[in-house]
Amino acid sequence: MSGGGDSGQQAVIVFFADPKAFGLPPGTDVARQETHVSHIFLAGDRAYKLKKQVRFPYLDFSTLEARRRACEVEVTINRRTAPAIYLGTVAVTDEGGGRLALGGAGDPVEWLVEMRRFPDGALFTHLADAGALNRRLMESLADSIQAFHGAAEIDREHGGASGIRAIIDNNDASFRGAQGGLFNADDINALTDGSRQLQDSLTALLDARRDSGRVRHCHGDLHLANICLFEDAPTLFDAIEFNDAFARIDVLYDLAFLLMDLDQRGHRRLASFVLNRYLDRAPLDGGDLDGLALLPLFLSMRAAVRAHVGASQAAALADAAESRRRAGRAREYFFRAREYLAPPPPVLIAVGGLSGSGKSRLAREIAPHLGAAPGARVVRTDVQRKRLARIDLFDRLPPESYTPEASRRTYDACFDEAACALAAGQSVVFDAVSLKPEERDGIEALAGRYKVPFLGLWADAPLAVRLERVGSRRDNVSDAGAEVARRQEETDLGDMTWTVIDSSGTRKNTVAGALAKIRDRGLA
Repeated sequence: MSGGGDSGQQAVIVFFADPKAFGLPPGTDVARQETHVSHIFLAGDRAYKLKKQVRFPYLDFSTLEARRRACEVEVTINRRTAPAIYLGTVAVTDEGGGRLALGGAGDPVEWLVEMRRFPDGALFTHLADAGALNRRLMESLADSIQAFHGAAEIDREHGGASGIRAIIDNNDASFRGAQGGLFNADDINALTDGSRQLQDSLTALLDARRDSGRVRHCHGDLHLANICLFEDAPTLFDAIEFNDAFARIDVLYDLAFLLMDLDQRGHRRLASFVLNRYLDRAPLDGGDLDGLALLPLFLSMRAAVRAHVGASQAAALADAAESRRRAGRAREYFFRAREYLAPPPPVLIAVGGLSGSGKSRLAREIAPHLGAAPGARVVRTDVQRKRLARIDLFDRLPPESYTPEASRRTYDACFDEAACALAAGQSVVFDAVSLKPEERDGIEALAGRYKVPFLGLWADAPLAVRLERVGSRRDNVSDAGAEVARRQEETDLGDMTWTVIDSSGTRKNTVAGALAKIRDRGLA
């Protein structure tokens, strides 16, 4: 029996229908899933991926040797993020007499990726649909992605403006080649022209980020279906192995797929948590803040990819009802791609308040409602102080880190970060105690400098409430305790010109009150 032909692959598929092929008892269920390039067999506690004998412009699995190499590469690159899932490669072998074996002594006729199996319910798509994703989980995911990107191989040959233009051009060709007339020419022209114009305006930034090491060997396909909860930790898997141009990309283009997927599914709040935690974990000199100017283009491009891939999948389905559903979904992605190209202008919202007032929680919750997707950059003094000290966000700082001079350095760093985000077109929520009138005036002056609308909010809660809150904190970036809260109570705040928000009640009521004030000003 020779490997490589369609008939050979069909024989392997038939072979794997029998649980005995996997060393399992008769009657054991073996499930098979299919993508446009793979067959996946789920047997017992293992999953096996068979690459289809196909050739597309962006991949070539047409020979047995090519599939063997692709399996090896897939295991290698996915062990970067999921070493416990990717066990290795295994051959399907010809044992003579028409007999096949998994990992036998005969000649290989196919190659598979062998993985540890996890429940379908562990996929982040399922968790999202079930309402099981929360802030803690998304921040843990952001931590993982930031660490992965930080360690990923730098690539100065791919990416940049030319790499982005190639993706835009490919999207355009895919839309024009889509079956069923799902996208009309005028709409395609509007999306492509808008994307090219925006890319042209960002050429210098795209190339500068490539030259400074922000193009890396990333995941390449970082959406919710390629993330799972494995051994209680968010885990990235199924990274792109077949095309370097798809995986060696700007780190923010990699992240943008996840942000877009969450946003499109109605989870902008979660997307905001991911983006802000990702930026909180970045080194101060990491260079990702300037990249915020790229997010509208990157989000649009990711939605466009989803649109034409969905259109192709819809056209290939025999089930008319399911085909119509997927076609409708593809059109939703298409028009979202156009919307991302025209983001609303930025605003600056300041949230101040004494320790335990709930200001940081309020800042975090209003951010998704402000400006361009997935919401405002939250610039927090507690975070900046830890970043300046180059310690983990949850490590405690010594008292000397809270001297007046240290506080001035912290505020200066926050001003710099807020300025960078505003210059990039991203809204900002400035989260700081802001006890002194000059601190509050400085934040408002920043808005004037960048000619963006400003609103200052002051979160107000009684001392007893604040003491209860700081006493119950766990895993909080802030180091402030009861002593600090009591000392602040005696501070003369000076003339309070910011809008006071009663933050003594529930999070829901506090956020609703703040958003009402923001909307009254036309800022959300």
